[in-house]
Amino acid sequence: MPALPAVTQPVPVRRRQIIALFVLTLVASTAPAQQDRPNWDAQRARMVESAIIEAGVSDPRVIAAMRATRRHEFVPLAQRRLAYADMALPIGASQTISPPFVVAYMTEQLEPKPTDKVLEIGTGSGYQAAVLSPLVRDVYTIEIVPSLGKRAAKTLRRLDYENVHARIGDGYEGWPEAAPFDKIIVTCSPENPPPKLVEQLAEGGRMVIPLGERFQQELCLLKKVNGELVRESLRGTLFVPMTGAAEERREVLPDPANPAIINGDFSEVAEEGEEPRPAGWHYLRQAEIDPSARGDNPAIVFSNKEPGLPCQALQGFAIDGRKVKRLRVGFTAKGEGLRFGQRPSQLPYVVVTYYDERRVWLGDEVIGPLRGTFDWTEREEVLPVPAGAREAGLRIGLLGGVGKLWVDDVRFGRARD
Repeated sequence: MPALPAVTQPVPVRRRQIIALFVLTLVASTAPAQQDRPNWDAQRARMVESAIIEAGVSDPRVIAAMRATRRHEFVPLAQRRLAYADMALPIGASQTISPPFVVAYMTEQLEPKPTDKVLEIGTGSGYQAAVLSPLVRDVYTIEIVPSLGKRAAKTLRRLDYENVHARIGDGYEGWPEAAPFDKIIVTCSPENPPPKLVEQLAEGGRMVIPLGERFQQELCLLKKVNGELVRESLRGTLFVPMTGAAEERREVLPDPANPAIINGDFSEVAEEGEEPRPAGWHYLRQAEIDPSARGDNPAIVFSNKEPGLPCQALQGFAIDGRKVKRLRVGFTAKGEGLRFGQRPSQLPYVVVTYYDERRVWLGDEVIGPLRGTFDWTEREEVLPVPAGAREAGLRIGLLGGVGKLWVDDVRFGRARD
């Protein structure tokens, strides 16, 4: 297949060097350079401006809570340097702390009021409960993993979150003795709404919850009206699965021996508020569907004028590195004025990111970068898979770069020997 024009070819560089640049870029986009002693307040203020306000969160009470909540206190020491990057981070036991934008967005959709009694399913690190604490009367939070639940409760006590009540248990069953709840927020994903949580939601209450298959989820708002649930899809997302009883009831399981993504041609469109978005893709930034990008064929288009701003779309998938040694990844792209952002590593790439069974990052493999101006061009490569990989994510976009990039016909699958 035709290669990209010479102007789009990178100076030869080891992929591990590119990986390191990606990590540094992500940190630098939300945090100023650290001195001997990190200025957490400055980093947090910058994160709120760039990753929360600029991304569309507008509730002043939620913004104030995000400014006041010290995320670094809830992040393990090994990950603390990344505390104010807008990214999920491992916290142990195969769980993660959600990106700050996701926490702020879900909190805003909950419409918290000072009189609310809120139930949180999936305490994790305790960060979401801490953000909710100044916004509501009481927070009841449940964690199924004892080590995480004990650590989070200790952190919340140490930081004087007196209206947060924590327990260890299966969130699928809720907290019946404290019910009903005005609001319920679920930070792990079952396939369907747990019946006990529906029962424990007060009339007129709101529940924000990710629902769906393991790697194809929708963040949903459920409202209880006359005893019935009214469901509204908010946006595509990707959360860790709800374990315990919810996992036992899961009907659709991914096949890690045959990794796949969906909607690579961007023809399936879902509504996200007033804006259409490509079904199956999540964490979109400065991306939209161009319905006639290639005649009658749609494509996703990324556009960014401010160097360093996030501009991307992601999709997760299951993979078993013991069974899949290589992935074949291809796509068709068109570029207009593509150039790097705040630093040379901020350029359009197609990136596959691998994680082990504990959701610890194993590394990236990349195709690109894409640079300059060029007409529709095909690109395909075979990428190696680490033996320890159990999950992965596909990321496309400008990734901090500047210009306009159209992507279509993303082809993806196991490379046969």
